[in-house]
Amino acid sequence: MRNIIGRLAGAVLALALGTTLAAAQSKVTIAVGGSACLCYLPTVLAQQLGEYEKAGLAVELVDLKGGSDALKAVLGGSADVVSGYFDHCVNLAAKKQELQSFVIYDRYPGLVLVVSPKHTSEIKSIKDLAGRKVGVSAPGSSTDFFLKYLLKKNGLDPTSAAVIGVGLGATAVAAMQQGQIEAAVMLDPSVTVLQGEYKDLKILADTRTQKDTLDVFGGEYPGGALYTTVAWIKSHEKEAQALTTAILNTLAWIHSHTPEEIMAKMPDGLVGKNKELYLAALKNTLPMYSQTGLMDPKGAAAVLAVFSEGSPEVAKAGIDVSKTYTNAFVEKAKKTTGSGAK
Repeated sequence: MRNIIGRLAGAVLALALGTTLAAAQSKVTIAVGGSACLCYLPTVLAQQLGEYEKAGLAVELVDLKGGSDALKAVLGGSADVVSGYFDHCVNLAAKKQELQSFVIYDRYPGLVLVVSPKHTSEIKSIKDLAGRKVGVSAPGSSTDFFLKYLLKKNGLDPTSAAVIGVGLGATAVAAMQQGQIEAAVMLDPSVTVLQGEYKDLKILADTRTQKDTLDVFGGEYPGGALYTTVAWIKSHEKEAQALTTAILNTLAWIHSHTPEEIMAKMPDGLVGKNKELYLAALKNTLPMYSQTGLMDPKGAAAVLAVFSEGSPEVAKAGIDVSKTYTNAFVEKAKKTTGSGAK
């Protein structure tokens, strides 16, 4: 009898402890603008490493087609935070919507404008894209913004190409291989997959390295970040701090491990069947990941300058770009816990 009572007491205690731990974990939903893209790897890897849990969070990652869809999920209330490109914060500021990034994980955008293998002979430069079908992850996403910026920079009307939403992963690669689109703005691993299959693949613009990014934008240009509404951050400072700590710890882990070790932690479904190509793409992408998690004010200013050139609405809005990001959570994490890469 005593044994039965003891077992029951133990079961009740375990249940109570489990309930307490579950209650202690805050639930946060992160909308990702295409988790197969290596630009978003830190967000996925943080979950694989258990960093969200360590920070006291129960995080659900929702995989969407592109950054614009992830943004809609947060603005519509079905997600709390976006894992997407910082430039949306600047673009939405022109529409008087207050969004703010609170930890940066990509120093460069990693966007690449690629010509379809079936149309290499016809398209020699960006100017040849007028009237052509060009793939982007989703209309209104950062891939779309990048295309419009390049068209304008090359003396074309930003709307002169027909924009087609093709996603970021296998769907984008298939659309390029089949010639359904004549060019596309892509990211790794998709670009490296195509380069592996087509040795003469034509690249019109590349922002995967510091040099290439400086050539295109004239300065560093932050890419992936965690961002959300200012209202959510103000009412969920604890959760924003925990997310920041998780991402910083993940960035530190990335920069202290080999590409092979990083790939081994990623879900098989994202790595795909061709591990060699994924590994090659990952090696190309590693310099892109932030060492600090901090927003460089010059980088934020570069984003505003690019959007001001391509969008009259942004140019006229008088945006204070310093309000579109905060480094407070990163700085606090480094002071209180020493989290993240140095």
